[in-house]
Amino acid sequence: MVRQGDVLLVPVAAIPEGRLTTPEDGRLILAHGEATGHHHSVASRDAALVEAAEGVFLRIMAATPLEHPEHAPIWLQPGAYRVVTQREYTPQEIVRVHD
Repeated sequence: MVRQGDVLLVPVAAIPEGRLTTPEDGRLILAHGEATGHHHSVASRDAALVEAAEGVFLRIMAATPLEHPEHAPIWLQPGAYRVVTQREYTPQEIVRVHD
């Protein structure tokens, strides 16, 4: 498993069918930072991001860094990962953590 801030990547054997995410300025965004505008991302030339009914999945085709301005880059090895974002619990609701 790989964690960078509020993003956790869990290795999986296969990625389910889903919709490919469109890159933004050559990057695949795994999580947007609502508070800072920063994001966790990888270069789109080395990866594919799939939104499926079971969640969000990342396929890495060549070693590439997971990047965020406030964290050191983490080099991801080729493979398939489930993208999990941290959530906050309050008695009223469960919300995504704001980066």
